[in-house]
Amino acid sequence: MSTPSAAVQRLRLRTELRKARSRAGLTQRQVAATMEWSPSKLIRIEAGEVAITVNDLKALLAEYAITDRRKTEELLQLARGSRKMPFSEYRDVFGKEFLSFLALESSASIIRGFHFFVIPGLFQTEEYIRALSKETSRGISQERLDRLVEARLARQELLEGDEGPQFFMVLDESVIRRQVGGPGVMRNQLERLADLASRPRITIQILPFSVGAHQGLLGPYTLFEFSEDGMPDSVYLENARGDSYASNDPEITGKYLEGFWALEDQALKEDMSTVLRQVAAHSGAVSEDLVVRTADREQQAAG
Repeated sequence: MSTPSAAVQRLRLRTELRKARSRAGLTQRQVAATMEWSPSKLIRIEAGEVAITVNDLKALLAEYAITDRRKTEELLQLARGSRKMPFSEYRDVFGKEFLSFLALESSASIIRGFHFFVIPGLFQTEEYIRALSKETSRGISQERLDRLVEARLARQELLEGDEGPQFFMVLDESVIRRQVGGPGVMRNQLERLADLASRPRITIQILPFSVGAHQGLLGPYTLFEFSEDGMPDSVYLENARGDSYASNDPEITGKYLEGFWALEDQALKEDMSTVLRQVAAHSGAVSEDLVVRTADREQQAAG
């Protein structure tokens, strides 16, 4: 069996440490005081935001009265394996919340997402990234922009090859109509989407304006599912200001999964590779075509 990723190992470790502290009947403040740590250090460890050293973990397990040799070694191995998180070399351009998102993304077996602001980051061309970043980060230096582009393109290695996660993406029609960077940039971006939509691991659907109000208007989100036993599904929410929220609460992830299935049912069923190439040929300005075709289809079904 392959070794779990650093992200998965850190997620497992933080879950085990929370459970161990709960079984010991201790609060975070009590443990931090005994360990002579700041409360924020333990909070960050239990949140999976920072790694824990082997020596610190040994002391923590003693505090939780965990003496079983097999269990102790299992947790120590998780600590050793979780030291190097994916994309940690890009801390200069990505905040800790987004680095946590990338850790989930790089470890998931199934990734589902709904987007209505812009093209999903994983699918963006270099031209699109540059045009979008210049508008959303006014005054960004050329050096920082180049670094951001490098980081985003490195992330896209996840799309290459036959192995990797399955992607199911639903895009609001506004995403493919919005002329980021102008007609030429948008045409290339839509051609890129069409190419991705033809790949076996990637499913892209468009939710037309004719659907009207829908559950996705509450905001874009990404759902992660994992093949490893004991790894709960996770959902990541983000709004236009960049604020984010992540949860692996089954009640919350279940609600968003059901909502995503509803969006899939409402989305166009045509071959998206063909549709996107048609849109690209008109530089993204064929919204009426999408809406009319959807309305005609609905009338045919009703008749």
